[in-house]
Amino acid sequence: MTIHETQRTRNADPAELAKFAALAQSWWDPKGPSKPLHDLNPLRLQYVVRIAALAQKDVCDVGCGGGILAEAMARAGARVLGIDLAQALLDVAELHALDAQVAVEYRAVAVEDLAAERPASFDVVTCMELLEHVPDPTAVLRALATLVKPGGDIVVSTLNRTPHAFAIAIVGAEYVARVLPRGTHEYLKFIRPSELARWGRAVGLDLMDLTGITYNPLTRAFRLSTDTRVNYLAHFRTAAALG
Repeated sequence: MTIHETQRTRNADPAELAKFAALAQSWWDPKGPSKPLHDLNPLRLQYVVRIAALAQKDVCDVGCGGGILAEAMARAGARVLGIDLAQALLDVAELHALDAQVAVEYRAVAVEDLAAERPASFDVVTCMELLEHVPDPTAVLRALATLVKPGGDIVVSTLNRTPHAFAIAIVGAEYVARVLPRGTHEYLKFIRPSELARWGRAVGLDLMDLTGITYNPLTRAFRLSTDTRVNYLAHFRTAAALG
């Protein structure tokens, strides 16, 4: 995708794209600015695998960044397409996959455009930490619903708009512990589970599960939990598939 094509994509914030593209060269450094992604990735993979066995499945990772989750799902046996609008991140993802000898396909394409091109093409569609960074989250959910095959699974992760999330994800992570660059998140763009469920229903998706992710500062470890006050994962299926 050319720079002009990226600029014409309506459901993307150029400032957000630039913010994450700036992290490209350190994306795979487990002790660098992307350390939280590396720490979270095993839990994300665990959740996806719990929902759908990945072996021989066609999977699309929307907003794949530098490919941390995409590679993990490919190692689990999936045929993975990772898409993103930040070309610098895709370049890093492709180089890392080549070096690691992991087969992952990457494309610079908007999810809405891919949905128009390849409807009902994927068994599993993942979209991690993207919805809170786009102008129109509902449009992304609609595209995810179009991409997945009937009966397939959609997994998204995002941040809850609660005072607790503000204290932990912004004040704690960005200003106190400094494990994330300042400005990574905007509190008003965080998404409450009730909002996510409502947006999903509007595009024909039923929310099947909500699972929280909590952090233990003593052990410095993340775990899946029932506490959705900060980070949470959501599993959707198409309403037609449920009928």
